[in-house]
Amino acid sequence: MIDLAANIAGFAGMACIVFAYWYQTTSAAPNPFVQHGVNLGGAVLLTLSLLVHMNLASFVLEFFWAAIAIWGLVRAFRARRNGA
Repeated sequence: MIDLAANIAGFAGMACIVFAYWYQTTSAAPNPFVQHGVNLGGAVLLTLSLLVHMNLASFVLEFFWAAIAIWGLVRAFRARRNGA
């Protein structure tokens, strides 16, 4: 059962990241909260999957992916607070 849940989380995370890339590429003015929020969600889901099916290189990649998404969200919140 844990393997199935990990695979479902992994596929859902992959779908989130693919969607975020598609959204960034096709939107004239992408909303940074959608873009970075979906990327962060995808990284978290993929990390959960990797905790069951460990692959160190992918785990490190997801760490950086999440860190960049969090940085993007912080910048978006600051810009919204400053009225930019």
